[in-house]
Amino acid sequence: MIAKHWLFSYGTLRQGEVQRELFGRELERVEDVLPGFRVERLRITDEAVIALSGSDSHPVLRRAGAGEAVSGSALAMSDDDLARADGYEVSDYVRIAVTLASGREAFVYVHRDES
Repeated sequence: MIAKHWLFSYGTLRQGEVQRELFGRELERVEDVLPGFRVERLRITDEAVIALSGSDSHPVLRRAGAGEAVSGSALAMSDDDLARADGYEVSDYVRIAVTLASGREAFVYVHRDES
């Protein structure tokens, strides 16, 4: 599949079992880095998300200094995949556009206070 969108994942969307359940397959992925952010933990209360991910503690991104960065994967997505990912993320997250260390343009979910 030629990616229509790239989504940078640093957490549960990288898990094969989450991808198979949410998208019906494992997605093409390329390791990459997101500069200028750091990872914190967020307590999730949505039972469906907890059941799918297996945890009520999920990583969440916050803006950070220029020297900080987050490792993860750029996931190749169709429009439908991106809509499913939007539905999976709870209201504490918002999707923004970013440029990864590789120069790839991607979306990423960050804490809603960071949008």
